[in-house]
Amino acid sequence: MTISENIFELLKRRGMSQKEFSERTGIAQSTISDWKRKRTNPVSEKILIICEVLEVTPYELLGGTDGRGERSNPSDVIIIDKNTEHGEIICEYLAMDDRMQQRIIGYMKALQEAMNKQQMKGCRTKTAKPGKLNKSSNKKSDPLIIV
Repeated sequence: MTISENIFELLKRRGMSQKEFSERTGIAQSTISDWKRKRTNPVSEKILIICEVLEVTPYELLGGTDGRGERSNPSDVIIIDKNTEHGEIICEYLAMDDRMQQRIIGYMKALQEAMNKQQMKGCRTKTAKPGKLNKSSNKKSDPLIIV
């Protein structure tokens, strides 16, 4: 489902007219009509006000998820508020040069390996079979939106 389809579905569920939505968001009615007629989506600058008016999170509007990881449709998008600790970490990482980013990635992999070893030890003491841990794969990077 597209963003605009999600918006119209949410409007319907809330019993809100396009006119009321337009007044509350400050988005022109003609623009909202275009989303429906031309199957276009709102500009990114309007997403947060749309979420506020529709009382949903950006996760719900953009990614088909409720923000707790329960997805109705698989999504390759992660939305992080840049004013949170996670957002600050991502912004700092993105400001680094390639060499520093690779060092951070290497450090994270080393930490993951250490965690896996600790889990493995815990599994052995509980007589579980070792070697069933989920190891990270080298997949392509997923899109990330920082708001």
